[in-house]
Amino acid sequence: MKQRRFDVHGSLRASFKDGIFAAVMMGVTEHYVIPFALFMAATVQQIGWISSLPNLLGSISQLFAVPLIRRLGGRLKFLVRAVLIQSVLLLGIALLAWLEGSFRLELFLLLLVLFTVSGGLIGPAWGSLMSDYIPINKRGTYFGWRNRILGMVMVLSMAGAGVILYGTRELSPATGFSIIFLLGAAARFVSSRYIARMSDVPMKKNPAYDFTFWMFVTRFRESNFVKFIAFVATLTFSSYLASPFFAVFMLRELEFSYLTYMVLQVVSSLAGLIALPWWGRHADVVGNVRVLRLTGFMATLIPGLWLVSHNLIYIALLQLFAGFAWSGVTLSATNFIYDAVTPQKRIRCIGYFNVINGTALFLGAALGGFLASRLPPLLGYSLHSLFALSSLCRLLSYFVLFRRFQEVRPSREVSGQELFFSVVGIRPIAGGPRDWALRPIRHRD
Repeated sequence: MKQRRFDVHGSLRASFKDGIFAAVMMGVTEHYVIPFALFMAATVQQIGWISSLPNLLGSISQLFAVPLIRRLGGRLKFLVRAVLIQSVLLLGIALLAWLEGSFRLELFLLLLVLFTVSGGLIGPAWGSLMSDYIPINKRGTYFGWRNRILGMVMVLSMAGAGVILYGTRELSPATGFSIIFLLGAAARFVSSRYIARMSDVPMKKNPAYDFTFWMFVTRFRESNFVKFIAFVATLTFSSYLASPFFAVFMLRELEFSYLTYMVLQVVSSLAGLIALPWWGRHADVVGNVRVLRLTGFMATLIPGLWLVSHNLIYIALLQLFAGFAWSGVTLSATNFIYDAVTPQKRIRCIGYFNVINGTALFLGAALGGFLASRLPPLLGYSLHSLFALSSLCRLLSYFVLFRRFQEVRPSREVSGQELFFSVVGIRPIAGGPRDWALRPIRHRD
């Protein structure tokens, strides 16, 4: 790959086009991994492994991101190769739909592990590169805007994949799954072409910024960033006790069709897309921590609300609430990492964050898979007991850790209630986020 003059605007345009095709890939694959496993007759415990093991290994692989990037000569060269590998692996998963035999679930898990490891290695390199492009005071607004548009693309792709599966259900479900994963492979290949058009920012090696994973985690008492990671990781663990099994509950227990399942996923994604720009603009003013505390609390309530009713309209409203809450969690947590870590340490710290968070995800999903068929039924379903346990664990971890870490950027003091009412437009604070930015703000250490 030829070295080119640094061009931030051209790089952002190329990154956005890459994001479009990456969103297509995610839309036609991400929400259909578990349905594909169910199509291959996976048990609930196998679903737990399929949801957890790839993420664990993908997270651990990020310990090797920095040496791999240096070996290949830069973040951009590394990204192009990793994305191409993902494209090939999706092609293999598409072909797997036609294979027969008891081994195909194991082969599916292997391909999914390799796909997730590639994606895990992509995360720190891409995140550190993009944070070099975007000024700190514009990240919330930019990523809120970007994620909203790409999210719309992902929703349309998700809907298209659901229609394909529904339309091929009589002919052959294998045909439908093969088509959507082939589309994902093609989209990922195109995204690699756009990544190659971006400009790299050279990484300077400095021994002062080389620190081991053990050195990182042992700084819990004094490190604000490590305390933040502990909060996110415990929330992830508690969430993934239940998260992989909502799809199982809808498709197997409630016997929803692929079309109904797709509509419910789209509803959740649309709610997140609508909320993203608002969360982003508010985070730029009141800080990412305040947004994370509010949305993290909202996320603790979701599994318990599944026990209230199985009415389709109620579940659709619950999906709206879940999408609204989790979009704020994801955006504010990601931007906090960019704010809290210096550029020289960013790849390593993003990698360490993903190792810890991915391990928490693995432990939660694996334990959830183990407990799913062993817990006593609650209101007629064993999965209800798992959902209740998840909600209790989320609440416990939230109240133990949510005040342990602080904002790292200048921020305006508002209550969680004021922030919530402002985001939903009921009672904007000082006329809304644009007006707040004109007023003095106080820094919290």
